Amino acid sequence: MKTVVITGANRGIGLALVNKFLTEGFMVIGTSRKDQFDQISHPDFHGIVLDVTSSVSIHNAVSLIKEKLLKIDLLINSAGVGLDLNDETPEIDIIKTTFETNVFGLFSFTEAIKDYIVDGGTIFNISSVMGMLNRDKILPNATAYRMSKSALNMYTKTLSARLAERKIKVVSIHPGWVKTDMGGQEADVTPEFCANGIYQLYLKDIPTNSFWAADTQTQLNW
Repeated sequence: MKTVVITGANRGIGLALVNKFLTEGFMVIGTSRKDQFDQISHPDFHGIVLDVTSSVSIHNAVSLIKEKLLKIDLLINSAGVGLDLNDETPEIDIIKTTFETNVFGLFSFTEAIKDYIVDGGTIFNISSVMGMLNRDKILPNATAYRMSKSALNMYTKTLSARLAERKIKVVSIHPGWVKTDMGGQEADVTPEFCANGIYQLYLKDIPTNSFWAADTQTQLNW
């Protein structure tokens, strides 16, 4: 049985990923800032409290994960915030808070747990095309969110280089415009459709240091 660790597992894309990987026979370790796993009942699911902005919480979560398993095949960094998606005027406090979760928190948790990922394993970082620098038109909204996803994409690239000897794939994933609290109900795809797309990308022989769209199964040009 393979094991996947999914952050932000109590709602939205994270919850859909939990259900998808359980259906496919994985042991799933899901994390949430609070113990909010009442909607998940499965013998192969283990919920762990994790606040990625807290070094103490990260240490405790990694210790619990070490106790529950011998290896991790896949880490999906799904936890994230979008606090200024509709705002055109950037605010420094929003930028700091966004980076605390989307960049510093993701970085800290990944660095703490990466040694427990098997050689040949996979890390998926949930990113966004909103963080791409080469788009023809970048709208003036969501400065903090866009900056955080650009930084995340660079972390994907540098981490993939550091883990190359262990043949661990590190990939950024654009989930699409998804019907979640962040994406809104006018979005294009459901969390379940997105989760299936991410699972299909996991099954494919995609290269490390790459950027993929889960909704269209296509590779993106950073």
